[in-house]
This record gives sequence, C-alpha cells and structure tokens, in this order.
Amino acid sequence: MKRILVTSALPYANGPIHIGHLAGCYLPADIYVRYQKLKGRDIIHICGTDEHGVLITMKALQEKTTPEQIVNKYYLNIKESLDNFGIKYDNFSRTSSPLHHKTAQNFFLKLYRKGYLTPKDSEQLYCNNCKRFLPERFVEGICPYCNYKGARGDQCEHCGRWLEPTMLKEPKCQICSDTPIKRVTKHWFLRLDLLQLEFESWLKSKQAWKENVISFVKSWLKDGLEPRPVTRDIDWGIPVPLPQAKGKVIYVWFEALIGYISSTIEWDKERWKDYWLSQDTELIHFIGKDNIVFHAIVWPAMLMAHGDFVLPSQIPANEFLNIEGKKISTSRNWAIWLPDYLKNFDPDPLRYILTVNAPERGDVDFVWNDFLAKNNSELSDILGNFVNRTLSFVTQHFGRKIPRPGQYTLEDMELLKKIELARDNVGALIEKFEFKKGMKEIMNLVKDGNKYFDYNKPWKKTERTPTIIYVCTTLIANLGTILNPFLPFTARSIRETLGIKKSKWDEVGRLKIPKGKEIGKLKILFKKIEKERIEVEKRKLGKPLDKESIIVSLEDFKKLDIRVAEIKEALKIDGTDKLLKLRILIGNEEKQIIAGIAPHYSPQELIGKKVVVLTNLEPRIIKGECSDSMLLAATEGDKVVLLVPDKNISSGSRVS
Repeated sequence: MKRILVTSALPYANGPIHIGHLAGCYLPADIYVRYQKLKGRDIIHICGTDEHGVLITMKALQEKTTPEQIVNKYYLNIKESLDNFGIKYDNFSRTSSPLHHKTAQNFFLKLYRKGYLTPKDSEQLYCNNCKRFLPERFVEGICPYCNYKGARGDQCEHCGRWLEPTMLKEPKCQICSDTPIKRVTKHWFLRLDLLQLEFESWLKSKQAWKENVISFVKSWLKDGLEPRPVTRDIDWGIPVPLPQAKGKVIYVWFEALIGYISSTIEWDKERWKDYWLSQDTELIHFIGKDNIVFHAIVWPAMLMAHGDFVLPSQIPANEFLNIEGKKISTSRNWAIWLPDYLKNFDPDPLRYILTVNAPERGDVDFVWNDFLAKNNSELSDILGNFVNRTLSFVTQHFGRKIPRPGQYTLEDMELLKKIELARDNVGALIEKFEFKKGMKEIMNLVKDGNKYFDYNKPWKKTERTPTIIYVCTTLIANLGTILNPFLPFTARSIRETLGIKKSKWDEVGRLKIPKGKEIGKLKILFKKIEKERIEVEKRKLGKPLDKESIIVSLEDFKKLDIRVAEIKEALKIDGTDKLLKLRILIGNEEKQIIAGIAPHYSPQELIGKKVVVLTNLEPRIIKGECSDSMLLAATEGDKVVLLVPDKNISSGSRVS
C-alpha cells in the first residue's frame, strides 16, 4: 500500500492563528487527511511551529522579553487553538527542539560536503543606530519589481518575488526607522544554479499540480535559479555547524523546511524512514501562495542536493483570504484570530464557510454578514433542519426508536442511491483537492433529503410514514461519515445521537440503522446567530457601527485596563516634530509612552500632570523606543486635549 505523508506549513510562533492561515493550508490539509484515514490508507499528518528567525526576535523586543519565552507561549497557544478547531496531527513539533537542531545541522553539513553550500562575501544591510545587521524582516522598503511599498526584506507580498534586503529601494530599519548602510559579511549560499537542469527535468512530471503553482515556478525558472544565502547574522537560531562560521545561524527558511523531517522523526524514531526514504511515498505539502517559492523551488532543490529523501508529489497552494474587502494585516489587527473566534462560536460554522468560500483558484473575501447568512440559512435551515425534523419525528411519533420500513418505492431507492453517488463524487473531488465542490456536493445531498421529506409529507401519518422516516434517518446516518472530513464536530454529534461507531468511507451508502434501535437525546446542530453578535465582531475590525448596534459588550470593555497616571518626565525625541517620550507612574509601576502630542503640549507643562492611560496595550517600537501604554485624549479637528481627572485622585486608580 502506498504511504502518504502530509504536511501543512509550519506556523510562526510569534502570534496566534488567524482565519487566513486556516483557509490557506491548515483546514484543507485536515479535510484531506481525515478523508484518507476514513479510506483506511496509510497516512500521517505532520506539522509544528517555526520558532526561529527575525519575526521571533522582533516580537521579543516589542514585548521586552526573550525569544524563548515568546515561542513557548505561542507554541501552546497555536497547538491548543488548532486542536480546538478540529485540526488533528500525528505529530505537532517545534523547531527549537534539540532533535530539530541536530537534524538541520546534519542536513546542512551534507549539502556543504557535496559542494552545494559555498561561502561568499556579500554586502548586507547594517543599522548603525541599532548596531546590527538587518536580516529580511528587520527591513522594509519598496519592491524593485512592482514598486510595492512595504515589501519585506525576504519577499514582496504583492508580487510574490523572493527578495534580499539589499534589493529593496528606500530600505528602513524596522526597529528604529533609520536608513541602513551596506556592510560586507560572509555567508553560505545554496547553489540553486547547479540544480536547475535536474529541477526542470523533475518538474515535467508535475503536470497535475495546480496552475498557480506551476505558473509561479516556471516564471522563476525563466529568469534562471541563482545562489541564495542560507545563513544569517543574528543571535536567535540554529548555529551554523562550521568552525569558520562562528556567530552565524542557519537561515530560518532553510532549516524550517527540514522541520518536516525532524517532526516525523520525533513521531517515530524508526517508522519515519518508511515515509521519507521510500520513493513509494506520496509527499504532499499544503501551503498558502506566499510559500510557493520555498516549497515548490527551494525545498525540492534542497532534497535533490541531499539525495536521500523523497521529493514532493503535490503542493496544493491556496490563494489569499481577505477580510471585509481588505487584505489581512496582523499589525493593524485587521484579522480574525482563531482563539478569539472559538470563545464566541462553534468550530464547524467557520470550517464550513472557509470551505465553501475557499481561495482555491484566486483570492476571496471573508465577510461577517456572509458568515451570518451561511450559518443561519444554510447550516441551520438546511442541514440542521433536516436532521432535527427527522429525528424529532422519530422521538415524538416512534418513541425514539427507528421505525421498520415497508417496501421501497422508486423514489426511496433514488434518494438512497444518491448517497452512494455523493460518496464517490465527494471522494473524487477531495482527491483532486477541490474541497469547495466536495462540500457543496454534500449540501446538495442534504437539500435532496429535505425535498424528499417535504414531498412525501410524513406528518400525514399514512402507511408510508415509517418508510419515509427510515429513509431520511438512513441518509442522516451516512452524513455522520461523509461530513466528517469537513464538519467533524457535527458528524460526531450525529453519530452519537444514532449510536454509530466510526465507520469507513467505503461504507457510506450501505450504512443502515437497525430497525427498533433507540436513538439518543436530540441535539441542536447549529444555533442561529443574532445580527448583534456579528456587529460586535465587525467592531473588532474597526468597522463603523450599524445604527441599531450601539451597545458595547461589557465583556469587551472589562478587557481594557484604564488607569490614572502621573507624568514624571517628558522629553522631545530627536529628529521628530510630533513625538514626546513620557515616563509615567501608575501606582508604583513605571511605564513609557511615545505620544504624538508635541504640537499641543510642551514637555514642561506635562510634568506632574495627572492623565488617563490605557495600560494593557500591546507594546510597539517607535523610533527605537518602546511604547507600552497609550494616553487617552479627545480630538476636534486638529485640536488634541488630554483626558484628566477633574478632582485629585491617586496615581494607579482604575477607571471603570
């Protein structure tokens, strides 16, 4: 039997998962793996957190902590939220583990000894103010290819081109906003140029790949593959295992990819070889389109250079998910965070919306009102209603026992046959990574069930009634399996109510409930969502309030820690006309605020003033200084007025 090894892109351990991540790779991979396991195939699902690189270092600087504390925090956050969303892995590892360090260093050394990693002096960006080299995410500028402002030092999110920091026009240090200089340093380069012919020959066998992946790769090959640096001048990372490379670490995108191998080794110290060292393995990488260059070019080339491992069979990359007409921006909080979503809603409605609205062939938009409509009119009114009306009938008219059917009519047999057809159609679509069509095929089957129920009118209680209800219950029982890849919590609830143990995919259509079997307590599969609840979510994105939605959630307000503070020191920040650096005292705790109030207040008039501040705001680095609170002020046109207590009150007093 052929083995299948599925991976989904390693999430950065510098923040929680958002719905763009889910739509890009985690949900599609889970659907595919769940289906294959129901088919009884030899498949494992591997992932883990990516815990090195400059994003982690930047987060640690912002939060005044260490990279270790950051990755420990978000490893648990990411793992828990994915698990609560129903994303299951055979192993979920982390690239900070000693096993991964050893695996990545051994991989590096093998390529080095085979001549695929060579040293070269090159110019890199260096910030004189911060006294550090600026790796990819420490610098932003203008893309040299498409002139997109805000391109990162490793890749332009707009055109997808792989960049180096020195290629950016008008680069700026992300820590202090200064313009960096170029300084010579030694780095080791992956000789992609030596692998182009072998890579092109291999690519010819990948005609079944998605068009967006093939087109992207071919555009790169047309320009010719060039050597790319795989080391960095940064403290946090895996040390380069060469004596002449002291103080350097392996480039995160080089070693993070090897995390797929180390995570599989961690899963099973012996069986991992059956998957990675066998050419009979189907290696499938689920990714978002921003990862195509690394998974469809760099990673296969690395594996070719190494020579021992299986190469990717499929790389089903999805496009981007936008929110309410705008691109997801984590820095601007234009995102829907998975942990936050799960506090307020069940997992399956989001799994459904992200599947039927999946960015499989182009960017798509997530709209909260669409989420509301699909939950209420599709999940609740179609799927939930069919299950509820059928099982309620069993409860009320047959004493909760499955009725004995009579002789089937052609219409009965036609609906039962549609279950088998749906099984085959959905399975074929999943095999082709067309999950959107697969979910719609199931919903069409449910619609047929509702039409059958309405047309046959079991409530009239004729001799046909037991047969009608039995046929509908049979359809529901089979939904408990065919829904499992897409809506696992719903499928489990159906199986529990009907007392069905896990069944196999190939049994769909043949699964029958024994006559006379007593069903369990009926559960509401999908609760209707109120419009007011959606307005709360839209407000989190900065959306303007609808006229009928003027109430702020008390739960949301309690999250804000607003207190009275006393300004102890106020200084102008050199090189700016607007910014003041304020040292404030909140009770016995000192904090620092960088505020753009210099045009409205002089430093002298602020010292000793009692003000109102938001204290639990996420820290930000502004002009090289950390600002970890926010002054509250009122504005009218260009006028800015600080909010102050109208009577004397102690510093640290809470505003409530």
